[in-house]
Amino acid sequence: MGTSPNLIVIGGGIVGLSTAMAVLESFPGAHLVLLEKEPDLARHQTGHNSGVIHSGIYYRPGSLKAQFTVEGARALVDFAAEHDIAHELCGKVVVATDDSEKPRLAELHRRAEANGVAGVSLIGPDELREVEPHAAGVQALRVQSTGIIDYVGIAEKYGDLIRRSGGEIVTNAEVTRIERYGAMTRLDTTAGTFEAENLINCAGLYSDTMARLAGCDPRLRIVPFRGEYYELVPERRDLVRSLIYPVPDPSFPFLGVHFTRMVGGGVEAGPNAVLSLKREGYGKTDLHVGEALQTLTYPGFWQLARKYWRTGAGEIYRSFSKAAFVGALQRLLPDLQASDLVPGGSGVRAQAIAPDGGLLDDFAIETLGGAVHVLNAPSPAATASLPIGRAVASRAADYFGWR
Repeated sequence: MGTSPNLIVIGGGIVGLSTAMAVLESFPGAHLVLLEKEPDLARHQTGHNSGVIHSGIYYRPGSLKAQFTVEGARALVDFAAEHDIAHELCGKVVVATDDSEKPRLAELHRRAEANGVAGVSLIGPDELREVEPHAAGVQALRVQSTGIIDYVGIAEKYGDLIRRSGGEIVTNAEVTRIERYGAMTRLDTTAGTFEAENLINCAGLYSDTMARLAGCDPRLRIVPFRGEYYELVPERRDLVRSLIYPVPDPSFPFLGVHFTRMVGGGVEAGPNAVLSLKREGYGKTDLHVGEALQTLTYPGFWQLARKYWRTGAGEIYRSFSKAAFVGALQRLLPDLQASDLVPGGSGVRAQAIAPDGGLLDDFAIETLGGAVHVLNAPSPAATASLPIGRAVASRAADYFGWR
């Protein structure tokens, strides 16, 4: 191996871009090619992101998610300010709607303090109404250090900095074959064949697929879950001042339906979380037979389904019943009416599931088969993208022997 990077990065989402940027920052003059299968960067998880700067209150203290999210949120705000990218620290409230949720809210407060999240306090109903006049709850956790941001703008700026540092970004380059021979790796793509000594896989929804193409068993499978949103009609956007969240179920990786202001001026409501039968399936009827079979024949999926079938059934019901969706939102915002909502966008989360049905609850960066693979980087990976990129670059430097 050479003493400096000769590298291909797969994936033009925010994690692949931050990784490539970090490599070039640490090793100026490296030969780096980033491959993206779409015609533009940030087309999938990054481009369908809710736009929230996550604070780090939800994650187990000591985990990569906790560490990288708190560090990443600060770094991201500084980056956005430096490069004039739209963002706003509007704050959020996590609302307990009855007394049974207070212990979970207290645990979130404990985690926030343990993780070093700034500007966090428990507030009562009166102060909640001062912050969010239309929200209803018996208690809330106020987080003043969080907000909203333009993640596509962030990703595009990462891309600009990669190019300025001498990196090459090739779009319309879907990887179809990976072959290791001697000290080199050859990738056949729809944009031609590329070769390099080293490979980093940041393929998001297809990270497990790329790992298998590279000849390794990642010991997990990406199962896609679609999140569907409504939007508040313009004349009712004043119902929400910042971000309003429910108290989440700590055993489930999704946060529940909530209200999110957007940097473009709108307000989103949602998402639910339903199984997608296509990894990039943003519509209710989207289907890819091969990808659906990959999920439905995977033992880990059925183990997960047995555990969460009631929750899953409720999510599916809300997907097809606006009344049920509105009912869930009215627990937080009683003044909301069905007529206040119109259908919005959707996104797909790449959830890594182990063969026993376990949900990977932390970021996963693995070295397998002569390559570095980012195998689990769902939300809050966009917020944590800068420290994730540095961590992947550091792991690669150690593994590949760059000096």
